[in-house]
Amino acid sequence: MVGGCALGVLIGGRLSQRLRKAAAAAGKLADGDTSVRIRDEVGGRIRDETDDLAWAVDAMSDALQKRIEAERRVTADIAHELRTPVTGLLTAAELLPPGRPSELVRDRAQAMRTLVEDVLEVARLDGYAERAELQDVPLGEFVTRRVRALNADIKIEILRDAEVSTDPRRLERILGNLIANAARHGKPPIEVTVEGRVVRVRDHGTGFPEALLREGPSRFRTGSSDRAGRGHGLGLTIAAGQARVLGARLTFRNADELTDGSTGAVSVLWLPENAPTNTGSFPVIQLPDR
Repeated sequence: MVGGCALGVLIGGRLSQRLRKAAAAAGKLADGDTSVRIRDEVGGRIRDETDDLAWAVDAMSDALQKRIEAERRVTADIAHELRTPVTGLLTAAELLPPGRPSELVRDRAQAMRTLVEDVLEVARLDGYAERAELQDVPLGEFVTRRVRALNADIKIEILRDAEVSTDPRRLERILGNLIANAARHGKPPIEVTVEGRVVRVRDHGTGFPEALLREGPSRFRTGSSDRAGRGHGLGLTIAAGQARVLGARLTFRNADELTDGSTGAVSVLWLPENAPTNTGSFPVIQLPDR
């Protein structure tokens, strides 16, 4: 009797340990580490139900990755095919005689070209093959110069400066997209704050829709609950993807009228203390409760 109980405890403990390893591996997979294989993490020579679960989850993950990659390639191929005719259309539009109709054609052709370039950028980011070209950058000075070049009316506040190792081009892209989203879907004044390695972009509109706060940026969903045909909704998706390449974290919240003084959408970029590694892995950023 005692021996049977001891054996049961031993088997149960081993099974529990393997399940914990499987759960930890599944967590890495959910965070986007597609190289993880649960069957490798579980290990062991003894076959039990945990192995069957691991093989099933790995098979599902492989099938999902293949489907995502196929969709990404189709998206990239379509955008590449559209690039040449759209460029030709934009060139032809420049040859039209002056007038309001010509301006409208040129404006729509430029919008289509921007959309094609954005779709290509999203496809590259989805491939997880992008790598940051790092430089040491004084963050406060960098943000001030870039924001002034975009819009001189934006209020900039440097609470605490810091030097960061980052990719200036990608950081500028993130700032530009966040500010463009605030200008398009929010209300002035737009405020940009630098506090150490944290950059905040805030407007004074109605804030982000609940779906974006709950699920994060989604393609072709803008930062406004009233799209009204304004924008394609790729700006925040690109900003989040570029932040991932930098090893940074991009979060979104709505300002509260009671605690913050007014409503508005707040985008917060958390740059890491350590630069992304050559393997493309990034340090985990611990976010404060605020």
